[in-house]
Amino acid sequence: MDRIEKLCVERGMRMTDQRRTIARVLSGATDHPDVEELYRRASAVDPNISIATVYRTVRLFEEAGVVERHDFGDGRSRYEEAGDEHHDHLIDARSGKVVEFYDAEIEALQTKIAERLGYRLIGHKLELYAVPLDEAEKG
Repeated sequence: MDRIEKLCVERGMRMTDQRRTIARVLSGATDHPDVEELYRRASAVDPNISIATVYRTVRLFEEAGVVERHDFGDGRSRYEEAGDEHHDHLIDARSGKVVEFYDAEIEALQTKIAERLGYRLIGHKLELYAVPLDEAEKG
């Protein structure tokens, strides 16, 4: 049983075969697929899965807190397994590729900024939008 499926079961969600397939596809994703891509991958495993089922299932998974939805500025909601380890995202503005990263200095700086402004940081999302250096240097 993969992590998403296990979390769903722990939270009392009824797991149909199609939900299991979608959970496994999401757990196995190394990228941040949108619903259309999830549908393509899930229907390759089970041709009886409809795109409506994928939409409903992803919404249920999000409401249960087992997946996170991201909007990286391309008009598509993208999904990833909700994890215990915090990370930020760098998005290639040309290709749409998403690179996950963690930087202790950035984390410390964000905490200091919040404190300087009179707040205690309880969470954040950092998304950097960039182009490869060779393209940026060309102008």
